[in-house]
Amino acid sequence: MRYSKPLLRSGLTVAAAAALPLTLAGPAASGPGISVSTTGSTVSVTTTACAQLNGSWGTASLLDSSQSNFSQGRQVALAGTGSGQSAAWSGVGSGTHTVIVVCSNGTTAGTQSVVVAADPAPAPSPAASASPTLGVLGGIGGGSTDYGTVTLVAGGALVGTGLVATAWYLRRRGRPNRL
Repeated sequence: MRYSKPLLRSGLTVAAAAALPLTLAGPAASGPGISVSTTGSTVSVTTTACAQLNGSWGTASLLDSSQSNFSQGRQVALAGTGSGQSAAWSGVGSGTHTVIVVCSNGTTAGTQSVVVAADPAPAPSPAASASPTLGVLGGIGGGSTDYGTVTLVAGGALVGTGLVATAWYLRRRGRPNRL
């Protein structure tokens, strides 16, 4: 019964650690009236909360951590239909950003923070990295050389000599008066 609390705490820690990559990976994060998602360095937002007024659905703005006002961010006009509007920004730097959607009638459809992860280094192309034809021959007598019979016999003789010398030493040590 005393071990239930540490076990529960470690279980919660494991669950939180397992959920962290899913949180940072950029699946859709939704706020009231908007849905924000990231794919690499592209941030996109969708909403159904805005109505068209004077040919415009509204504006979406992307703010970085140093900006605090809707007009300071990168603004994009919403595009779409009555069933949904969207906007996207490409080439967004890594860090925490805030997306704000303001409809054409002046109401805020929603505000949502999103984390953009740094782009991973590109994988090397197969032509750029040459690999050995047979790989490393570990465990069978050498890295990549096929030894001849003479080398194997000499190695076997050394191992045999070592075994004989070890047996002789142990036998002599057990009986101090004999050679």
